Amino acid sequence: MRSRTYRVAAIAAEIAVPLLILAAWQAWTVHANDPLFPRLSTILVQFKEMWLFSQFHLHVVPSLIRIGAGFTLAVIIGLIIGIPLGLSRWGRLLAMPHIEWWRAMPPPALLPISILLLHSIGDRQKISFIAFFCLFPILLNTIDGVRGIDPTLIETTRSYGVGGFERIRRVVLPAALPQIFAGMRTSLSLAVIMMVLTEYFSSTSGVGYVLLISKNTFQLAPMWAAIVLIGVLGYLLNVLLILVERRVLAWHRGWRAAAAQ
Repeated sequence: MRSRTYRVAAIAAEIAVPLLILAAWQAWTVHANDPLFPRLSTILVQFKEMWLFSQFHLHVVPSLIRIGAGFTLAVIIGLIIGIPLGLSRWGRLLAMPHIEWWRAMPPPALLPISILLLHSIGDRQKISFIAFFCLFPILLNTIDGVRGIDPTLIETTRSYGVGGFERIRRVVLPAALPQIFAGMRTSLSLAVIMMVLTEYFSSTSGVGYVLLISKNTFQLAPMWAAIVLIGVLGYLLNVLLILVERRVLAWHRGWRAAAAQ
């Protein structure tokens, strides 16, 4: 009963806090009359006109495609590299210094250099940037997830003559999935950030491009509408990934509940 009450209170707080912030924004902008901060009602009207009708296919769809392609590519590469490194101590010793060096590289530092070298960045380059900087949370969590597997499980499959690929598919990957999904959630947030950055620096379409044009032309209501859309996209994509995680890891929640009893 207590856990149910706590859960209801947590959900109510999650709903109430954003609503209070929005109400405070509207109340403040009505009296402040600051041109840099339009009224919330004005932003919402602009949001409806821009994103729900006229510019959805022109700007939102390309941004979603870039996020989806870059994130998917990062997941595939992270699993292909991370699982062998998690199983190999020598592989980790050789690879981890290079991984840590590239992981520490800030994305905005590489984008201007790439634009100077390539003169512009097309969709392939944008997707590659998104995939590259989304890779490291997935890769590192995959390595940690594989390393955390009970060695007895691995030895048992070997004693039964289970081959390497089959052992990875049936034992290693399922056991590491909870950790992998944790990295995927971090990477999905990075994918949204990198989408905005790449479109902001060099693009003719996308939400980041609209944000840049609105800022440069001092169209503040469209600029704030673009910022709101970025937040909405990040939130909805995170909810979608959580639903997938719950479906895929339903067995894990049942196992944890049984272990806690």
